[in-house]
Amino acid sequence: MLSSFIARSIGITSALGLGMGMAHADVWQDSHLKVDMKNLWLDRNFTESGAATSKVGNWSQGFDLQFTSGYTETPLAFGLDLDAQYAYVLDSEGNDGTLPYDRINGIPDDYSRAGATLKMKYSQTELKVGDMRPELPIAWHDPSRQLDTIYQGAVIESKEIANLTLTGGRFWSAVTRESSDHEKFYKYGSTDNLDSKGLDFGGATYNLLPNLQASYFYGVMHDIYQQHYYGLMHQADLGNGYRLRTDVRWFDNNEDGQALNGEIDNRALSTGLALTKGGHRFSVAYQRMYGDSIFPTPNGYIPQFYLLNWANQPFMRPQERSVGLGYSYDFAGLGVPGLTFSTRYIKGKDIQRAGLSDGHENERDLALRYVVQNGPLKGLGVEWKNYLVQQNFGDDFQENRLYTTYTWKLW
Repeated sequence: MLSSFIARSIGITSALGLGMGMAHADVWQDSHLKVDMKNLWLDRNFTESGAATSKVGNWSQGFDLQFTSGYTETPLAFGLDLDAQYAYVLDSEGNDGTLPYDRINGIPDDYSRAGATLKMKYSQTELKVGDMRPELPIAWHDPSRQLDTIYQGAVIESKEIANLTLTGGRFWSAVTRESSDHEKFYKYGSTDNLDSKGLDFGGATYNLLPNLQASYFYGVMHDIYQQHYYGLMHQADLGNGYRLRTDVRWFDNNEDGQALNGEIDNRALSTGLALTKGGHRFSVAYQRMYGDSIFPTPNGYIPQFYLLNWANQPFMRPQERSVGLGYSYDFAGLGVPGLTFSTRYIKGKDIQRAGLSDGHENERDLALRYVVQNGPLKGLGVEWKNYLVQQNFGDDFQENRLYTTYTWKLW
């Protein structure tokens, strides 16, 4: 229940605070505690009469408590972070993949999770063991639905060399958007009896120039797949307020070890240009899948945002070519700070599937968001998103989401 969740969270944080205060006052003074609150309403309507169901959706309220500690002032510094999440379901219809779902019991009335992260730091090298929300080419969290994805593992990051960031480690489990428990990794589309010992990875990001960055990462989900990632990013000042960002990203994926989910034959090219001027941003992305397999991702439909055309649909099916066009505007330039609008259209074709030699799909996205800038409701955000998906190998649908968010910073 919510009351017990709050009581446990406050109790754990208070106990941690007393312990840290006794150990070293600076640890507590550099600490932060916040609660992210999210109310999410999602409604997906299938627009074809042949669809198995005409509608799925849910309405839920979530709380995400995050305590971030400072570090001790010692050569080998220590810290400890805490996280606790809770959500209760106000209404639900069918299974849209947002909430935990059981074929027998359906969607639960509420669910929660909690964990901790031990931190150690020496010079410019930091080791974290426990709960994490990574943003790496081989692993990314998913904040798009109710409770965020939580990975559990050990990650070390070093910035001892100027302009170079080295990252490595292992994730051994994850709590996804459709679960309340940590699960071992397995390939999305497979089953949990074909799971892996863990996801090991290592990589480097190097600033070749102030405006040019190169990166390489390697990841292996043992006995399932291995992945190489190469990336280049360049930012150019074109003058008169115009800025251009260029991204070139390449993934090389194949099976690993016992290949529990069979052979994997996939390579992916994802490229994009983004032009900004004042509050305007225009973008174009071209993406191409090579090989006979879909791009491999972890269970729980954990997203791969390094694919620039990842949207409600992933646009990562065998042989798929996709082009995305986007536009966004920040209304601060018109005297309405806090109001933003964005839209995107993506067209994919040449999909090769069993019994289908020329699959195609397209998606149109709209988003309108406003964050209160002043007064007692400062920080309160309201966002509406609309998706229209059409495809010749599945059901067309239209989806609306309404987010109401607020962050309560306790200190």
